[in-house]
Amino acid sequence: MSRNTIKDKELSEEVQEQMNDSVEEKVEETRDFIRSLVSTKKLSSYLVARNLPFAAFIAFLGLLYISNRHLAERTVRTIDRLGRDVKELSWDYKSLSAELMKMTTQTEIAKRADTLGLKERKEPPIKIEVVKKK
Repeated sequence: MSRNTIKDKELSEEVQEQMNDSVEEKVEETRDFIRSLVSTKKLSSYLVARNLPFAAFIAFLGLLYISNRHLAERTVRTIDRLGRDVKELSWDYKSLSAELMKMTTQTEIAKRADTLGLKERKEPPIKIEVVKKK
């Protein structure tokens, strides 16, 4: 197994200074990076220009989502309206069918025939036979 030998040994002043300098450089780089992100000049120009295609894509997806939602709601409204129309037409069909069945009963036909001056026969029809001579 390897052990951490740096802890066991004392560091020379040069090594300590080099480590401190490298840590300070990294701290400065981090501060500069954070300042560059927060600064308005670079933020407004660089980041916006860099992320403009992504923002346009997100805006396009938003518009697509909104239009899809409107289309779905319009379709649902159309389906509801057509369902109500079908029910209304079904009721009309049933009422007209019942009225037609009532009008074609024998008593209703007899009543309408009386207004025309026609009378219903009381005796059954007579069969007339024609005899052909050879």
